[in-house]
Amino acid sequence: MLSIGDLIVYSSHGICRVEDIKDQTYGGVTKKYYMLQPVDNDQNLTIHAPVESKQKNIQRIMNKSEAEKVIETFSGEGVEWIERPQQRTRDYKSILNQGDRLEIAKVASTLLRKKQETEEEGRKFSELDGKLLKNIQDILFREVAIVLNKPYEKVVKKIDELVAQ
Repeated sequence: MLSIGDLIVYSSHGICRVEDIKDQTYGGVTKKYYMLQPVDNDQNLTIHAPVESKQKNIQRIMNKSEAEKVIETFSGEGVEWIERPQQRTRDYKSILNQGDRLEIAKVASTLLRKKQETEEEGRKFSELDGKLLKNIQDILFREVAIVLNKPYEKVVKKIDELVAQ
């Protein structure tokens, strides 16, 4: 069980702080819920996440060693590029949903390399791929920045340098 003050990654909302743990009643059923506050919360959003959820929506924030391994991943090739856009989106989202940060970093590496390649050829990067990449950057890159206590922009710059090599 998490504790108040813990930092976690919550599905598509990104990094959240556990602000409280309390009983809530919905539909006549009382359960224990985490009250989660997104770290970069500009809308004063509070998420109520069941403590006993069977879904893998909540992950503990990575440690420093894991964050460094994530960054190192960008010096490698990434995952295989899939030519068919719908299959690529489905397969890459499946990797994201599994929550393995090293595999997610490999997807990001592949997308960053493909973006660089298409821009060098004077073509436009796919909108679907761009959205997927932005989602990864908003969550994974921010998590790495928080764990390593570095500005987000420095993490992005370091990753861009590794991809460009």
